[in-house]
Amino acid sequence: EAAAELAQPVGGGGRVPWVRIAVGIVLAAVALYLPFYYGPDTNKLLSQAIYLAVAAQGLNLLTGFNGQVSIGHGAFFGVGAFTTGILMTEYGWYFEPTIIVAALVAALVGVVVGFPALRVRGLYLALITLGLAVLFPRLASKVVGGDDAIFEGSGGVALLRPERSEFESIVGFLDNDQWEYFLCLIVAVVLFVMARNLISSRMGRAIIATRDREIAAATVGVNLSGVKVGTFALSAAYAGVAGSLAVMVDKVADATNPILYFELSIKFLVAVVIGGAATILGPALGAVVLTFLEDRTDTLIEGKEVLSPALLGIALIVIVFVLPEGLLGGIRRLVNKASTRLPGRRAGNQVNRS
Repeated sequence: EAAAELAQPVGGGGRVPWVRIAVGIVLAAVALYLPFYYGPDTNKLLSQAIYLAVAAQGLNLLTGFNGQVSIGHGAFFGVGAFTTGILMTEYGWYFEPTIIVAALVAALVGVVVGFPALRVRGLYLALITLGLAVLFPRLASKVVGGDDAIFEGSGGVALLRPERSEFESIVGFLDNDQWEYFLCLIVAVVLFVMARNLISSRMGRAIIATRDREIAAATVGVNLSGVKVGTFALSAAYAGVAGSLAVMVDKVADATNPILYFELSIKFLVAVVIGGAATILGPALGAVVLTFLEDRTDTLIEGKEVLSPALLGIALIVIVFVLPEGLLGGIRRLVNKASTRLPGRRAGNQVNRS
């Protein structure tokens, strides 16, 4: 069975999915229009949702498709953020090239973590990655701490702030917030298309087979260690890119709060779960919902910050309880129910049964 699955040709035939094409065109048009309709504050929120979606997609590749549980991806996010920040403040780089370097450095750290992770799985792997997320701020403070003017903070913990002018729009007709949004969007689209193509390929089927039928996959020649470490590195690279984009959007790479990167790791996981694990668009949908839900709860309980996480938690529990397969799974189920009630589809089903 595993051999047959791995040997399937990529792509396949079938009718042109006109509905998906139409929905894609509408979504693309909306995405291109949004930054011109909203102001800087909302555009910043949209950009935050996009880089959260990129990080969540990286975790989805690792946990959703490959079955390796991680609650430490905030550390890889931080590696990308500090790589970009250091290259800009210490070496005078422009922002855009630092995205590639941030991805490569984060992928390298992912390989370093991925090799020890081969010996453990499940909750033990989750604990290892959790330790990485908690340890990262201390390591960052040692690497970039000091008395230099670009570093601020207390107790030797680093808060790195590149100059805001370094992120000015390079396109004349776009404001800074619009340029930041479009750059995040372009990077996210490229990475999501890459993820889709990967999962549709033979390598992608090997990743899924390693999750579902590890022994059978090894029997037909899948290099389990290579697949696991490679997926870990790719997942970390996605998180590193998200961290790099976050420096542009938020204008800071922060290691002042040891809990920050643990919270980010949980956010990535929540975005995957509520959007739909082991799907391509699920993490994006979950990231958008999570970002705006968090913003709305903060606004509704302004001045009572202690209640905001509680309200957000209740909302997330309701979503997961009502839609256990995630928002994307719920949408698919709704579309399937609607399609089966169409007269033509119902007649076709009756003919097939007869």
